[in-house]
Amino acid sequence: MLSNDVRAIVSSTVPLLEQGGEALITHFYQSMLSAHPEVRPYFNATHQASGDQPRALANGVLMYARNIDRLEALGPLASQIVNKHVALQIQPAHYDIVGKCLIGAIGEVLGPAIATPAVLSAWTEAYGQLAAILIGAETARYEAQAQAVGGWRGDRAFRVTDKVVESEEITSFHLAPVDGGPVMDFAPGQYIGLHIVVQGEELRRNYSLSASPNGETYRISVKREPGGVVSNHLHDHVHVDSELLLNAPSGAFTLVPGSRPITFVSAGVGITPILPLLQQALGTGRQVTLIQCARDSKVHAFKHHIDSSADHYPQLQRYYCYDHDEGLEQDAPHGIGYLTLDRLQQWLPAAQEGKRDVDVYFLGPKPFMRMMCRHLAEAGVPGDQVHYEFFGPASSLQ
Repeated sequence: MLSNDVRAIVSSTVPLLEQGGEALITHFYQSMLSAHPEVRPYFNATHQASGDQPRALANGVLMYARNIDRLEALGPLASQIVNKHVALQIQPAHYDIVGKCLIGAIGEVLGPAIATPAVLSAWTEAYGQLAAILIGAETARYEAQAQAVGGWRGDRAFRVTDKVVESEEITSFHLAPVDGGPVMDFAPGQYIGLHIVVQGEELRRNYSLSASPNGETYRISVKREPGGVVSNHLHDHVHVDSELLLNAPSGAFTLVPGSRPITFVSAGVGITPILPLLQQALGTGRQVTLIQCARDSKVHAFKHHIDSSADHYPQLQRYYCYDHDEGLEQDAPHGIGYLTLDRLQQWLPAAQEGKRDVDVYFLGPKPFMRMMCRHLAEAGVPGDQVHYEFFGPASSLQ
């Protein structure tokens, strides 16, 4: 338990973090990755270069400092961190490295006039509290995964049993354990961790599970990203009978029990975790609407699967929206252009007295997700009925 003095000092640093937190974290990342190259596999270079990873950590640190007196106010942030860390196999020793480098960066960036011994001591103690909370939650999760039927801890070898091209950009990989045993069940919407070596470089990535759980195999569906080291390697060099190292499923983007209608909205590869969520939702008998956005028909993945689901489940309404008009006469989309507020309001269940009684789940590129947050609020969907996941570091959509 932190003392009142420590909490007061940490709270007093909030204005400084609000003004220069991202610069501080950027310096922290650079110094840590330089001094401790062993942690590089856990950090995506693309997210580093874009600033997403430093920005996400800066947001997390700021949220922690703001709520040092009431950690329950952090809401889903701690759960998001734990799920990402478990999929990447973060260990207690990594927290020691991060803590040492973070406190060092605070001292170097803020300077001795601000980062006094008392401030550095308070932040060291506060970081220790946060690390202990996360380590405890992650340790419990690792143990639960290891004890589950078909579960495991650390790396487990899987063989590619099928490789299916879903669109010009997305390819699916069907994976079965090399040891021939069962695989751990998972909640639709979760993801697995991939531990891979590409051209001598050790890398770790998370990929959504894109098919419903069956106890025997997993499926991931990967978009070829321009300049994406792992995605391009998977597309070009991983084939049937190739072996991959996986970490057990994790994630909190899962279906909330209830009876109200459900709407799923995806853009691009955001459709991948939606697919098993869709099948789970249809199995409940609830009314379901799916809105899938894509640039054009060539990159529109899983259309046949969704159309087939609509044939079998009359409660499913689906709408396809393409960025531009291809002049298609057959299989033409339901909308051309971006998913505007007006179009979204037409496709969502009708509002009653300005409120829409619907649970909405959405995922896609971050600009799309920011737009969806605004649109859904304006369309009358209550905030506690809106659910989303991030590909990559979590950050604010405001």
